[in-house]
Amino acid sequence: MPALNKVLLMGNLTRDPELRVTPKGTSICQFSLAINRQFKMESGETREEVTYIDVEAWGKQGETIAKYVTKGRPLYVEGRLRLDQWEDKNTKEKRSRMKVVLEQFQFLGDGRGGGGAGSGAPAASEPGIDQTASPERHSPPSRGASKPGAQENLDEDVPF
Repeated sequence: MPALNKVLLMGNLTRDPELRVTPKGTSICQFSLAINRQFKMESGETREEVTYIDVEAWGKQGETIAKYVTKGRPLYVEGRLRLDQWEDKNTKEKRSRMKVVLEQFQFLGDGRGGGGAGSGAPAASEPGIDQTASPERHSPPSRGASKPGAQENLDEDVPF
């Protein structure tokens, strides 16, 4: 039976990323995204709903996010869902939490002069920044992935 586990999110970091290193030397960055949704009630009143999502990024990607992104900054994330399960040490209750394991990301501009092109932070698609490094990644790169250097001089064709 076919299966698909893919998550696409755009939101703002709720806190500064937390970078740790496993005993084997692999970097892991943990952060949380706030995703806002605005909608109108039947009464015509506009309401806002906020969803908080925990994300973890492995390897070079995690290091890059920890280096260039801070609380409040917008980020685009692609990844997969993973359910963590454990037993609470005090109450002995079984606990669980859903999180997103990052597979790709992109920095976004926030309209305040940061995060976008020219902000001093490299774009996630620049050579040298591995967007797919995860010790648990098992799927092949997306079909739209291009070879390094294949997108050179694209800005020359932009009419504005």
